Amino acid sequence: MPLTRLQFKPGINRETTSSSNEGGWFDSDKIRFRFGYPEKIGGWVKYTTESFLGKCRALKAWMALDNTKYLGVGTSNKYYIEEGLTFSDITPLRLTTSAGDISAINAASTTINASINDSARTISLASTTNFAPSGFVKIGSEEIKYDSIDTTNNDLLACTRGVHGTTAASHSSGAAVGTSTLKVTHTSHGATVNSFVTFSGALALDDHGSGTDSSGNITANILNQEYQIDAVEVGNANTYYINARTASTTIKSLTSNGVVTFGAGTLVYSNSNDDQTGGSSIVGKYQVNVGLDDSVTSLGWGAGPWNAGTWNTTVSTVDTMRIWSHDNFGQDLLINVRDGEIGYWRKDNGTNTRAVLLNSLSGSTLAPTVAKQIMVSDIDRHVIVFGCDGETTIGTQDPLLIRFADQESLTDWKTEATNTAGELRVGSGSEIIMAVETRQQILVFTDVSLHSMQFIGPPFTFGISTIAEGITVAGPLAAVSVENSVFWMGQNEFYVFSGSVQRLPCTVKDHVFSDFNTEQIEKVVAGLNSEFAEIWWYYPSANATENDKYVIFNYEQKIWYFGSLNRTVWMDRGVKSLPMAASADYHLYNHETGFDDGSTSPSSAISAHIQSSQIDIGEGDRFLLLSKVLPDITFRDSTSNAPKANLTFFTKNFPGKGFAQNQAGSVTQSVAGSTSVIEQFTEELNLRLRGRSFSLKIDSSEKEVTWRLGTPKVDIRPDGRR
Repeated sequence: MPLTRLQFKPGINRETTSSSNEGGWFDSDKIRFRFGYPEKIGGWVKYTTESFLGKCRALKAWMALDNTKYLGVGTSNKYYIEEGLTFSDITPLRLTTSAGDISAINAASTTINASINDSARTISLASTTNFAPSGFVKIGSEEIKYDSIDTTNNDLLACTRGVHGTTAASHSSGAAVGTSTLKVTHTSHGATVNSFVTFSGALALDDHGSGTDSSGNITANILNQEYQIDAVEVGNANTYYINARTASTTIKSLTSNGVVTFGAGTLVYSNSNDDQTGGSSIVGKYQVNVGLDDSVTSLGWGAGPWNAGTWNTTVSTVDTMRIWSHDNFGQDLLINVRDGEIGYWRKDNGTNTRAVLLNSLSGSTLAPTVAKQIMVSDIDRHVIVFGCDGETTIGTQDPLLIRFADQESLTDWKTEATNTAGELRVGSGSEIIMAVETRQQILVFTDVSLHSMQFIGPPFTFGISTIAEGITVAGPLAAVSVENSVFWMGQNEFYVFSGSVQRLPCTVKDHVFSDFNTEQIEKVVAGLNSEFAEIWWYYPSANATENDKYVIFNYEQKIWYFGSLNRTVWMDRGVKSLPMAASADYHLYNHETGFDDGSTSPSSAISAHIQSSQIDIGEGDRFLLLSKVLPDITFRDSTSNAPKANLTFFTKNFPGKGFAQNQAGSVTQSVAGSTSVIEQFTEELNLRLRGRSFSLKIDSSEKEVTWRLGTPKVDIRPDGRR
């Protein structure tokens, strides 16, 4: 009997059953289609070994006039500029105090009232004055961590002995106790937990006004550096806590896996001589407050804005995670933390200089102070902010307001007849979600509508019109522009705008949205991989709090495929020669390079597979025999000396039943090849399979291997039985 060539339709289809999708593909992971045939996707490697603080959800690459390449990296904690594989913190300051506004920095020291209770994990102290809600203490040479405090009984609770060293045998009553935690008093400081402040002008905590006594441990050099706020005192917005550490120890040097980590010898503990307050000339420079890594939904009384619902009803609100928007103003950079401050970084000042607030620039007139997104219009060179405060309501955010400065200006925001500054207000929806620039216009998304903003010249400068209503967008990162089209994920649909809004027919829609954590929908991020004509959407599956799945639309082949991969933001190649993405492991990765997973050291194999839907002989009313297969798979470009993949056939007797097992159901063979002779494959595989239908699966978990499937041939014969 002649061999049967297996020719499959490109793309994955999960909108029908496997049986009804005969001749198509049904499942995949880490594969793509080129020219209609499936192949393994490219690998990824760490861009740099440095990690950053917080989850990254914003990347922006650009080149200065002197050809210096920069990369903007916005995280939930910081904004960095990368140059030469080094991250520099340029997070803008929201507040610089006057000398003395910080009235005190206090240390705590005391003695043990009784021996440490190891079984109850408690330490009973003579006093807990100035102790933080949680922190570290030192008794003798032993460092101890405590998780909470009982101020009524002066007990440290949930203690862990020997944090940075050996555990001491015992500590008797009367032993001296010092703490690394310092209590800072600053009226209405406005800082939140995990935010950052840099002190200057502080004196040593043993300085009684006549020079440093040098008998204390907390010196001026220890105090006068950058700190992360460990706790804000409950019920007292004027007090927060930091952990004293060795002088000249930078936050960057303590950054590990996305958090500030204290090691042995890093923390400095107070003694009884550290009884002063740091003097009367302390200055604090507060960076913009850190944001959330996750969206947090709140329920109940007090949630949501006033008058948002009827009396005595439960209201749900979402505390949004930290998202940055950014754009270039020439070779300089504008940055905006969503629903927060707007910053400006000047290239000529270097990466050791922080961004400054836009409204603090010399000559600034009515500059916005809060916004959802910032953009520089490529065609007409206007700085535009979305969801901002108005000219007459500076400081009060209007989530539907759009403002733009005078052309080519950062500072002139006042609407006048002699300039092109102005403002517009979107007429529908409750807030602007995002804006995307195309070649001809700016698309503005609200929670329920889409609008076109176009440059029309004087006297109005910009005009805005409604394109569509009744549409949704998953979040502020869910849309991407491709030439003059925009693709985006909605709350239960995919859309494209290319002159008009259309719903994208999607053959994997149910697969995506039936396994989706809608509480974290803001994390959806769209990315363009132009080399392969792909739009990627990363999203969190139902049981995940971070993006762990992706779905791809190939806009040239008009097909869909999907898989699993953790990425929080994506940037296409351009200034950088390779696509780049950030992972939840607090690192950046170059993509489409090599064939392996570079998140491990050494790199590990990428597990990739694709499986077909069921294939019948005739109408599936007869049993068939599979006795031979001639594989058609190439390992071209693999760097392994012995590349291979698994070729598996599964059989079924009835569409509604699972695949049969062993000799009655499946056989797995290794298809071997050679990198020296590309066409050298296993010539044929002998099978002994029986069933009414079968499916084909290709998978690989080998390092340095890539593969592409063609059209294998199979010897299929009816065995005469029904």
